Amino acid sequence: MKKIKKKLPMLATAAAICFVSIMAGGCSGNRGSERLYIYNWTYYTPDSVIEQFEDEFGVTVIYDEYSSNEEMFAKLMAGGLGYDIVFPSEDYVEIMIRLGMLERIDKDKLPNIANIEPSLRVKIDHFDPGMNYSVPYFWGAAGIIVNTARVPDYEENYSIFSRTDLRGRMTMLDDMREVLGVALIHQGFSANTHNPNEVAMARDLINNMWKPNLVKFDAEAFGKGYAQGDFWVVHGYAEVVFEEIEGNEELIRNTVFFIPPGSPAYVDSMVILRGARNIDMAHEFINFIHRPEIYAEFTDLFDFPATANSRAAAFKENDDPPYTMEDLRDSELKYDLGEALEIYNSAWESIKMGF
Repeated sequence: MKKIKKKLPMLATAAAICFVSIMAGGCSGNRGSERLYIYNWTYYTPDSVIEQFEDEFGVTVIYDEYSSNEEMFAKLMAGGLGYDIVFPSEDYVEIMIRLGMLERIDKDKLPNIANIEPSLRVKIDHFDPGMNYSVPYFWGAAGIIVNTARVPDYEENYSIFSRTDLRGRMTMLDDMREVLGVALIHQGFSANTHNPNEVAMARDLINNMWKPNLVKFDAEAFGKGYAQGDFWVVHGYAEVVFEEIEGNEELIRNTVFFIPPGSPAYVDSMVILRGARNIDMAHEFINFIHRPEIYAEFTDLFDFPATANSRAAAFKENDDPPYTMEDLRDSELKYDLGEALEIYNSAWESIKMGF
């Protein structure tokens, strides 16, 4: 999943302060005495959605944040802080199921899962057959953002990173599975291969052809660098860049985002942790998110397509997101690699050396 680079909202800040206060013994001004503890990516649920849920169900949402699956998982493995719901990506859902970290979903409490996109259900079956432990929140993908005023001619694939004429003007994500994944797919392999020779070929493509042309691997500041004109081509998330260039009409006109066919994708899901204190309210929240009008509100705010909820499209006000469902249909999700993870770790260490 991408880290959404939006200004931290007042609600999330207040929730964080309230969370600390609760740990210390209390918090005033609650909407209700009942509390739901959510651990989610940095501002990934709109203020308005949280507030509507609190008002309707008489509950106070305590919203804590993380910036990567690894950060989330490490915190939970270290004992966590009693969260009810977390939002892992598909490979971590698979790991957490295997480790017995999740409560089984009671589908009788979730009538709105009928709204989930049918083609996404097929993909989910690979890591959580029948959605017994997870419910999808968002299905998306990174892609390539190009400043066409600076780069008028280009092919819509990852070969753009081999162009020496763009040396010093390009970045790729600082994300092992994303970068090795696109290199594998570009060479005709799976982003989930366990074949060490294929991973080695991807490593060599990155080291020999792509990396020499990059300023850096960057998952934090690529949007700002693009907005400032430092970078002309970036591998990343559309919403990050378009947030940064908001108001710059000329740059918006000259900005193109595309997802090469077969690119790695992600599904961030809502899961209930084993031993959660408020399992019933966690189910209410998951069901609430998949009301079509609520899901439309969430995706409109971030300029997303309504990928995980097929009935939300009828309620959306923004009908021109940077990518569509069609761009994702041939995408490949990244699954748990098991013991093959070490092959990827070794390749990534080689790639990152010298940067």
